[in-house]
This record gives sequence, C-alpha cells and structure tokens, in this order.
Amino acid sequence: MHLRPAAVPTSVPRTAGRLAFAAFLAVAGVAHLVSAGSFRAQIPPWLPAPELVIALSGVLELALAAALALAPRRYRPAVGWVVAGFLVAVFPGNISQFVTGTDGFGLDTDRARGIRLLFQPLLVALVLWCTGAWAARTSDAPPRP
Repeated sequence: MHLRPAAVPTSVPRTAGRLAFAAFLAVAGVAHLVSAGSFRAQIPPWLPAPELVIALSGVLELALAAALALAPRRYRPAVGWVVAGFLVAVFPGNISQFVTGTDGFGLDTDRARGIRLLFQPLLVALVLWCTGAWAARTSDAPPRP
C-alpha cells in the first residue's frame, strides 16, 4: 500500500503562526536550560527528579522548535500533532501550579494561574491550525454516507 502525503494547507498567517510558535518554544527551551529553578513551580510534587524533568522538557522544546521551523511541508501535520501532544503532556504541571498555589513566572494569584490554564487549549488549537495538522486529518477522513 502506498500512502500519499496529506494535502497540507499553508498561507502567510499559518506560516507566521508556525514560526512564532517555533520561536516561543525555542525561548522556553533555552529558559528551561539556563534558569531551571524558575520552572520548579510547574513540576507537580508527585513527579520524581524535577530538575531532570525540567532539563528534558527544555531539550524537547528546542527539538520541537526546530521541527516546527524546518520540517518539510509534508511532515508539518505530524509535527503539529507531536507539539500538541507535548502541550497536553505538560498541562498537568500547569494544573498543579494552580491547585497548589505555587508562585512562578509572575503567576502569583489564583486568578493569574487560572487564566494561564485557559490559554493551553488555545495553544493546542493554534499549533494544530498553523501546521495544517487538523485540516490534514479531516481531509483524509472517509466521506460520510
């Protein structure tokens, strides 16, 4: 069986969004590596080896940033799904910061931490849109009867 690459929609706004997201991840990745202590607030208390988790997430963010910026067009939907999965995987850390009331990154009130939680699904939607991941998924779906 031969799989054809999915049609990957692209446009100036999608490209700008993808590259902006790549820059955001690159900055976050570097920050994880040079200022690891600042990220301690997002590590749930039940997670072992918080410093290792912070370092590994920083390296992963740098790799995802490179993939978003450099992946050939036909691979962008797959990259989008991986980045979306990463954002879902780190969401428990944001929830933990809210539930435990831990200050970090200027998030020093429950309101600020709560507002941050609302942005995570928007980030997932943005990365799925700007990489064409959602459109490629739905365009390959079998027709409805």
